[in-house]
Amino acid sequence: MIKRHYSPIEPLLEPNKVLVIYGPRRVGKTTLLKELLEKTSLKYRFDSGENIRVQEILGSGDFDKIKDYLGDNELIAIDEAQQIPGVGGGLKIVVDQFPGIRVVVTGSSSFDLFNQVGEPLVGRKKVITLYPFAQFELAETYSAFDLQNRLDEFLVYGSYPDVFLAPEKQEKMTLLDEIVDSYLLRDVLALDGVKKSRTLVDLVRLLALQIGNEVSLNELARQLGANVRTIEKYLDILEKGFVIVSLSTLKRNMRNEVRGKRKYYFYDLGVRNALLSQWSDIASRNDIGALWENFLFIERLKLCSYRSVSSQRYFWRTYEQREIDLVEERDGKFLASEFKWKENKVKEPREFRLNYPNSNFQVVNKVNYWAFLTGSDMKK
Repeated sequence: MIKRHYSPIEPLLEPNKVLVIYGPRRVGKTTLLKELLEKTSLKYRFDSGENIRVQEILGSGDFDKIKDYLGDNELIAIDEAQQIPGVGGGLKIVVDQFPGIRVVVTGSSSFDLFNQVGEPLVGRKKVITLYPFAQFELAETYSAFDLQNRLDEFLVYGSYPDVFLAPEKQEKMTLLDEIVDSYLLRDVLALDGVKKSRTLVDLVRLLALQIGNEVSLNELARQLGANVRTIEKYLDILEKGFVIVSLSTLKRNMRNEVRGKRKYYFYDLGVRNALLSQWSDIASRNDIGALWENFLFIERLKLCSYRSVSSQRYFWRTYEQREIDLVEERDGKFLASEFKWKENKVKEPREFRLNYPNSNFQVVNKVNYWAFLTGSDMKK
């Protein structure tokens, strides 16, 4: 069994606070919960948010009903809590009125769950996010050598737990098609305000073709026959549904720095490739640069999230097309990383050094990338 970064999660539980575990479906949230319940000495109750009776009780706001539901349990665990209308109010009653109670909930949509628990649980919750396997997590079980030998596999099939563990390529493809059909087409399309499902599906496929490129909302709207506000709303839903993540521009000192643009990356490359039905090997692909950039960005995001590394992330570009793929700002210092699949010699843009003297520059390629994925480059 591959140990997750947050395993065990019991040390994260606090009396009279809610531990919220966000993340897409099938990344291991339920497994973490069950592992907790198998090992805890606390008396507990475990339910699914899809349980109609649980929805009625925790969504009611009725103190007596909630008291009867809790009984003498010391720990309440609810999987897919976003399915419970008004769950935030119910959980507020639990943690405010029952001394010593511990609560843990999961949600596969931060859009739904955050909207429900955000305001009611201010100061009463702790939030963590679980992603598909991170490379540094896998390094606890596999050697760096073995993982690097499987690099092509990660770029094509991603790192969802079931997909990674599947022994055959056909099984990996089948699993990813199921994830796209059940998660993207069911869960994300069920989110608030999605009225034109075809538009959202077409949008996410357009983004799949443009990873690593600056995206124009006006152009997306024109191509999809939609208005810009609709596109903005759907992009927000896709981000809060753990399908994509955006990266904005760094704009501080130079008149010719591009501002107001965004790039979009996929949380998992297997999902991206499933959307486009692109399963060919790396050697025969013309999108390797985009895959490589997406892979490195997301792995870095996982690393910083899991290790609580606080930083601001940007890309940098001038109107003269000088650019850097990722700039991380921490404590007033900048770490600039250019992503290249091959061992090409790349010089730091002179304009960047002049305007951001408190910075370091590196090129991350398929030979030296392991330090970037494990964070040892941050120590320079």
